[in-house]
Amino acid sequence: MQKSILSSAIMLALALIGCESTGEVKTGDTKAKTPTTGSAGGASAQSVNAALERCDRPLGTLSVVEDTSQPWYGELTRQHQLGSTVPLLRLMVQQSNCFVVVERGRALQQGVKQERELEKDGELRKNSNFGKGQMVAADYSMTPSITFSQSDGGGVVGAIAGRISGAVGAVIGNTKSRQAATVLTLVDNRSGVQVAAAEGSASRTDINVFGGLFGGGAGAGVGGYTNTAQGKVVAGAFLDSYSQLVKAVKNYRPQEATGPNGMGTGGALEVK
Repeated sequence: MQKSILSSAIMLALALIGCESTGEVKTGDTKAKTPTTGSAGGASAQSVNAALERCDRPLGTLSVVEDTSQPWYGELTRQHQLGSTVPLLRLMVQQSNCFVVVERGRALQQGVKQERELEKDGELRKNSNFGKGQMVAADYSMTPSITFSQSDGGGVVGAIAGRISGAVGAVIGNTKSRQAATVLTLVDNRSGVQVAAAEGSASRTDINVFGGLFGGGAGAGVGGYTNTAQGKVVAGAFLDSYSQLVKAVKNYRPQEATGPNGMGTGGALEVK
């Protein structure tokens, strides 16, 4: 009898996996096994996800600014064991050819400035040409944020399955939908004005079948998969939000505000 119950549970679990593939991340209106892939070199890019919006020519230079003091960053790095979002976003930006990426992170401090210090100390060869006035300004700054969510997917099905068998109920009840929503804001560095913002989302169902069916020992290897799944969801959400941002800037029209000497010198909401 017990073997029959376990067989039924396995068959039901596999059927659920077939309904919601754990190998796919649903990003906006597209599906991709790997949200971010390929490479970029200058204006050329290879093996780019087809869902990524592209531009014929760059709209300006851009730096990615990640606020590591925000709560979402702590959850990203501690709870989900994921690293900085900057390399991921920089890859997307360069692959899109919509902006030229400029370095403002650790490589600037430990690479660019270090070479200039070596030249200043006389350690570099002559004509190395690391003098002042060569660095490219960042026209825009792009700032990311993430909202995580995770919901149990047992529901009515889980309740019915639980009545049939405790083992089956454990499988269904351990179905969770992993979701992430991301927001990207684009700020003009000269004026400090936000010129664009976009939200994106992605979801993936993670069915921890064998952990729920046979206990922690047999399902111990699923932990790493869970971290990888969340990472793919976050990447998919950023792919969606960045593509939405590109669509917005392609149709960009500057906002007009009243003021005696231009924007910021007086608004339409008069205070008396």
